[in-house]
Amino acid sequence: MMQITPRSVALATLLCAGAAGPWIARAQTTTLPPMKSQGAVQYVCGGIGSDESNAMRAAMKDYPLSLLFARADGAYLAEVAVTIKDASGAAVLSMPASGPVCLITLPAGRYTVEAATEGIAKSHSVSVGRGSQTADFRF
Repeated sequence: MMQITPRSVALATLLCAGAAGPWIARAQTTTLPPMKSQGAVQYVCGGIGSDESNAMRAAMKDYPLSLLFARADGAYLAEVAVTIKDASGAAVLSMPASGPVCLITLPAGRYTVEAATEGIAKSHSVSVGRGSQTADFRF
């Protein structure tokens, strides 16, 4: 029978910490791109590369509105022209989406999200204010 001593506990702790180090370091370096703002709207777009894509997708639940951009075959798209209009038709956000995932914080209300790329334009109506909403654009 093995005897547990303070030295064996310290050694086990050191070994576990050393083994977990690479995963902890990786988790700490995967951050979202910097937030931008336009009027009352804050947003971040990204998702280029698997680490950033995973981080952006994991954060979707924390934002009132998420936008996803892809081709019909599922390949992600970036550089999509995006305009979000409020119920009166006034633009509250106009930006180029620099990645396939955009996370947006905007006041509660009904909005129309317009997206255009490669000569194709699409729009979705969304209602923001209860949980997170996702508008998935396939071109």
